[in-house]
Formats: sequence, structure tokens, C-alpha cells
Amino acid sequence: MSKSLQAIRGMNDILPEQTPLWRYFEGAVARLLDNYGYKQIRMPIVEFTELFKRSIGEVTDIVEKEMYTFEDRNGDSLTLRPEGTAACVRAVLEHGLTGGGQPQKLWYIGPMFRHERPQKGRYRQFHQIGLEVFNLDGPDIDAELIVLTWRLWGMLGIRDAVKLELNSLGTSESRGRYREALVEFLSGHLDKLDEDSQRRLKTNPLRVLDTKNAETQAVLVDAPKMADYLDDESRIHFEGLKARLDAAGIPYVINPKLVRGLDYYSKTVFEWVTDKLGAQGTVCAGGRYDGLVEQMGGKPTTGVGFAMGIERLILLLETLEQVPEEISRQVDVYFCAFGEAAELVALALSEKLRDQLPNLRLQVNAGAGSFKSQFKKADKSGALYALILGDDELAHQVVSFKPLRGQGEQQSIAFDALAAHLATCIVQG
Repeated sequence: MSKSLQAIRGMNDILPEQTPLWRYFEGAVARLLDNYGYKQIRMPIVEFTELFKRSIGEVTDIVEKEMYTFEDRNGDSLTLRPEGTAACVRAVLEHGLTGGGQPQKLWYIGPMFRHERPQKGRYRQFHQIGLEVFNLDGPDIDAELIVLTWRLWGMLGIRDAVKLELNSLGTSESRGRYREALVEFLSGHLDKLDEDSQRRLKTNPLRVLDTKNAETQAVLVDAPKMADYLDDESRIHFEGLKARLDAAGIPYVINPKLVRGLDYYSKTVFEWVTDKLGAQGTVCAGGRYDGLVEQMGGKPTTGVGFAMGIERLILLLETLEQVPEEISRQVDVYFCAFGEAAELVALALSEKLRDQLPNLRLQVNAGAGSFKSQFKKADKSGALYALILGDDELAHQVVSFKPLRGQGEQQSIAFDALAAHLATCIVQG
């Protein structure tokens, strides 16, 4: 027998019972970003590989180990996007969106791809919502990104489960001085560094700070601190950010080991982390990347942004039982009709109801069936109410109205009074 077809490992289907929660989350974020004045941009899933090598950094784990890269029929090297910032910067440059120093506040949503070891909360195809802001260089916009995520956590009911960690990486010059000091220090403790940290010491030494190895972490206790190497500009910027977060009442902790995994960050970096999801604790992260646009061939342009992982935030909502009960119900009213004459009237009447009540979620029975079978489908749909139309109802120009989820008696409603009655009941329901 041939092997049954299955999804690629780490690339998962989102099934019908799961999509209501995804739509709820995505809708909440979209409304919030509309309210803050952000505009949506949509980029291709596939980009030239060179884009990510130039932006993320050739010696990062993402470029070295995790990208899905292939040659197309023209011999071009293409890559499924592993993150959204580089693609957004490319789009901004290509279309001249930041010409003349014009500020841009953008957001995007979609799948990203990394060839990682799949586990709970970490997938090879995963989904992110990202924000990118260009041509605004003050700590006020850094603070706005954090403030709006804090508001989102409140809207979703998860504020108590997340913690904000902050750090400043300074400018490229100050970071270079710190890198030299860190390499000099760690080179004197090579025998105590884990194998991965020894490799990173030669290619991307700041990532050693990210290690989970306990022995290496013990060495880092006495390592030089980035804060001691910050230039005045970065220090003032960071103090301005902290002052704004204090004014907004947003708690945070300074994490001097927070460096993020991408080469393009400078000055502010931050992560929202949780201890409710095991090892996969970061649910939203980002920072400032003032040199990236120039690095990719554009004029000097400041930038700051973040990305949040949809899968992890969905998992957090489920873990904390913060899934609104109403989103699991996809149908308000189920219309049962018995006999062809009733089916014809039910079709016409249901469309009239949709005209009168545009937000009504009304499902009309399809496939005929007995009274028992139609009511079984009505119950399974999760509808609050059933409408019943048979020969008796047709004769009297009424529809039987039956509550399915609570108290209340079945009653007969005239055709022309049905919309008003439903409007009252659905609001109450």
C-alpha cells in the first residue's frame, strides 16, 4: 500500500474547531492597531536568499541552520521567509515608502518558516504578527510599541502571566567595544564554556549571553556588562524609554543578557515572556534596528519593531482558560424546514432575515431529514435557537421559535415579526 499523505512535520493544519480562537485573536490585534494608527502591509512568503543573509547575518543560527532555501527554475536562490522585518524593509525600500524622511507605522501578519526541532509552541511553519516603524528615532515610539502590547494583554486577560524584559545594545560602535571585552573575558574561560558557546565566541559572541547551559551561565556572572559600554546617546535613549514606561505604569525588569538572535538590533531590545508554557517562554519580542535600512542599500533610516507568535499566544489563552465562551459558538439560529414547500419558504425567509439583521449567524438545514435528525444537527451546531417551519406553520404564516440552550417556551412568531423578535433574543442571548 502507498504511504498515506500527511502534513510535513512541524507544519500543522488549523482545524475548524480551532479557527474561531485564531480569528478572535487576530481580530483583537487588528482593531487595536487600527486604533493606534498602524497600516497593514502584505509581503510575499518567498524572497531572494540574499535578503536574509544581508539583514539577519550570515553567522546567525537562522541563516546557517534554519532557513528553507532552494533554487528555482531560473537558478535563483530563494528562501521561505524566516521572519518579517527584512521583507518589510525590502518592501519599504522598493516602493519608496520612507522617502523624504516620512514616518511609516506598518503591521503584517502571516506564516514564517524555520527548520527547527518541532515541539509544543515551536513549529517549522509558524505565524506572526509584526509591527515596524520607520523614521521615528525617539524613545517615545519604542514606548508606544510596548504600551500597545500591554493594552493587548489586558484585552486578552493575560497580563498577570507575562513579564517585560528590557535591555539596550547601544550603537554598533559601543556594541563593538563591548564585544571585544566579552570575547577577551570568555577566552580566558574556554574550558568552562559549552561547545555551542565556544563556536559562537568566534562567530557571534553576544549570543553566548543567551546560553541555557548552567556552567556557561555561571561564568557569565562575572562577565563585562553591556550597560558599562553604552554611549551617551544610547544611555539617554534607554533612560527616556524607562521613564515613559514608568509613567504608563508598566512593570519591567532589566535583563543585561537579552541580546535577541538577529544581528540588526541596536539600542532598545525587549521581550515579553511567560512561565506558563514551559521552555517556549517568549511570546513577543523586538527592538530597534536603526542601521538596517542603510545596510540593505537605503538611506539612513531609523527603525523599530516587534513580532508576536500567534501559536504561543493562542496556547497561552487556552492554558489560562481565557477563551471567550461566545467564540466557540458559530451559529445563533438554526432553521429547520420540513417538506419542499417549507424549504422554499425557509430559503426566502432566511435571506430576508439576513437583509434585516446583517450580523445574524443563521444556518439553514441542508439535506432535508426527519424532525429528529434536523434537531440533532441544530443542537450540534451550538445555536441558541431553532426555527421550525412545517405544514402547520405554513398554513398560519408563522415560524415556531424554540430556545435550545436555556429556559423559555416554544412559541409561534409571525413571518413579518420574526426579525424584530430575533434581534431582541440574540442581544439577550
